[in-house]
Amino acid sequence: MVHGGMDHCRNWDWAARALSEHYAIIAPDLRGHGDSEWSAGGTYRELDFVYDIEQLVRLRGFDKITIVGHSFGGFVSLIYAGLNPDIVDKMIIIEGLVRSVEDFNKRLAEPTHQRIKRWMEGIHKVSSRHPKRYRTFAEALDRMRSENSHLNEQQATHLTRHALKQNEDGSYSWKYDNYIRLPFVDSEYIDLFSLWQRISCPILLLRGEDSWADDPEKDGRIKLFQNARLVNIPNAGHWLHHDQLEIFLNTAKAFLQE
Repeated sequence: MVHGGMDHCRNWDWAARALSEHYAIIAPDLRGHGDSEWSAGGTYRELDFVYDIEQLVRLRGFDKITIVGHSFGGFVSLIYAGLNPDIVDKMIIIEGLVRSVEDFNKRLAEPTHQRIKRWMEGIHKVSSRHPKRYRTFAEALDRMRSENSHLNEQQATHLTRHALKQNEDGSYSWKYDNYIRLPFVDSEYIDLFSLWQRISCPILLLRGEDSWADDPEKDGRIKLFQNARLVNIPNAGHWLHHDQLEIFLNTAKAFLQE
């Protein structure tokens, strides 16, 4: 189970607890997130995260795995599956396609030197930016609630508690490295769609109807996969596995048991 950007592995706790009745669950903190170390030099490439998944699978000696990925975690999981189609047995991707075809082509149309300069300028800006400090836990909790209004009190408190570290002055900051906010350049140099076409396993794409994410059926991205289907979840946003946990679990379990 691979979490999204600026998130942490404990966001899977409710889903992982339910799925662990029938499956062995591994939910890592991606580099620069949660309790994982930050990358030296503050540079993060999409392929670095893909390599981390590759290394984890290799060290555990798995011949087959099923991946559940959310947002950016789903995006890097799809790259991993395109590189290793024989290992991935099934995938559940929660709003992990990230970019529309139009946006991707727009980025590719930008001259290479401009893309690289924009990325370097982003590093320069982040290097002088200090992590946001919240005077109290309650302030950080309010920020968490503002990001996802669907969360109930117990969910928001749990997610905030595991997302924070306490500073020496008693204030709180998010655990993730600020440098992960930078725009990535890797997928602008690799043929991302050709990797998607290599994925042979069944893929369940999930999307919240209240989310900002584009519908992959309407824009045609779902056709880039050999064996994918889409389910739109009502009354749910980008974190649909929080917003409609029971619907998510019922949908996921039915797919995994097929």
